[in-house]
Amino acid sequence: MQSSEIVVVGGPGKTGGRIIKRLEARGLTVRAASRSSARPFDWEDRSSWRGALQSASSAYVAFQPDLAVAWAAEAIATLAEVARECGLEHIVLLSGRGEEGAQRSETALTASGIGTTILRASWFCQNFSEGAFVEQILGGRLQLPAGEIREPFIDADDIADAAVAALTDPRHRNKIYELTGPRALTFGQAVAEIAAAAGRPIEYQQVSMADFTGGLAAAGLPQGLIDLLEELFGQVLDGRNSSTMGGVPDILGRPATDFSHYARRAAASGIWSA
Repeated sequence: MQSSEIVVVGGPGKTGGRIIKRLEARGLTVRAASRSSARPFDWEDRSSWRGALQSASSAYVAFQPDLAVAWAAEAIATLAEVARECGLEHIVLLSGRGEEGAQRSETALTASGIGTTILRASWFCQNFSEGAFVEQILGGRLQLPAGEIREPFIDADDIADAAVAALTDPRHRNKIYELTGPRALTFGQAVAEIAAAAGRPIEYQQVSMADFTGGLAAAGLPQGLIDLLEELFGQVLDGRNSSTMGGVPDILGRPATDFSHYARRAAASGIWSA
């Protein structure tokens, strides 16, 4: 008899940890698959994949570092084949909006014949409170190469809720959901809302791409990550993803979380306290 265990590849990340907590709260059998898990999973060590997926029925997959990298689609195709051989029936893939590399990975996954649900997510709200922007926010000034282009930031809690729905309700199989917040903001507007919620001055400053990448290099970030961020800010953040979409209401039956609600909740946690 096939196990009903769910594997979360990439947990405990921004979405993975949230998904695991929600599945456990439902009394479901779930386990994380990462470099540090009991059954290790490493995207750069394919010999680890089979052991991490063995005995599961479905999986949530968050690819690292990003589906935009050149080798992602081939890796996803291989993972899907290993998953099918292990008896998995369904994979929920966290994808990105407007990324050609992400779309190649989606195609590779769906072509494998395994059941799929694609969650295309916009920029995470949590990048400001749990990710790359936190230190600058704490320092009172966020500097990025983004101007007046608007982005409908998505709350990671909404992504987690959508993933749980996809993993537990077969009605969502073989569907694609575009997950965005209910309104689009510039990065400057987002920082202004964070400042208001945190109750202290926080500035946003647009910088050139050269200054941005130079600062990342001076901070010691690896060149591969710098190249990825340059692509995301220089190509994907060009207005193609500014429109809001109905993926959250479609899969969850409720509105997406507004950025202001996220900002108030994050501020209340003390994460932005100077």
